[in-house]
Amino acid sequence: IAGGWIGGGCARGAVLKAAREALADGESRLVSVQPENLLAELGVQPGAARDGVRYATNMCPSQGTMDIFVEAVLPRPSLVVLGGSPIAAALCALARPLGYHVTLACPPADRPAGVDVDTLVDGFELAASNARRFVVVSTQGKGDEAALAAASACPAAYHAFVGSRRKMAALRVKLIARGADKTALERVKAPAGLDLGAITPEEIALSILAEITLERRRGQRETPPAD
Repeated sequence: IAGGWIGGGCARGAVLKAAREALADGESRLVSVQPENLLAELGVQPGAARDGVRYATNMCPSQGTMDIFVEAVLPRPSLVVLGGSPIAAALCALARPLGYHVTLACPPADRPAGVDVDTLVDGFELAASNARRFVVVSTQGKGDEAALAAASACPAAYHAFVGSRRKMAALRVKLIARGADKTALERVKAPAGLDLGAITPEEIALSILAEITLERRRGQRETPPAD
């Protein structure tokens, strides 16, 4: 807790637990801290949830009741696209409505016209960031090696290359020979995206964002109970 006061050590543990969970799944929650006798009257156990409310025990002498609403304020996930190809432009266009902070990195001469992004980077040098990043190389023959080297060195939850496995393998050999980190390059998925049978730049961009969504939301939805 960086600042402020919750109202006592008895509530602190319950609030910190709820805050950590909210940061992990991005969902808000309501915590009700009550003495044991009131929980017994409600027929709920400490730690149990009912109708969207999670209950905790107040063990303090005050025996008071406190309801705390917890909402996570998280940075937007960051999509970093390297390259000025039609697929790169389609990725940028599709990602903005999905809530991503979009960075396009490519030489100015390769930049697609009318592209709408949050950040433009001249070339492939990427600055450090605390946001959760998803990095896609879509150079398609224009600066493949430089972009791939920069992307693989960038900490991210997802790295992908728009190109065939064979092309990626050849680029990996070249970059490793030049001293690039082999382990980092092996994290780069190629071809990028789910196998949707995509053909057009927009369809390929959709397949990539679908795969990123799978990674982004992994573990955030509870598995429904079996029938």
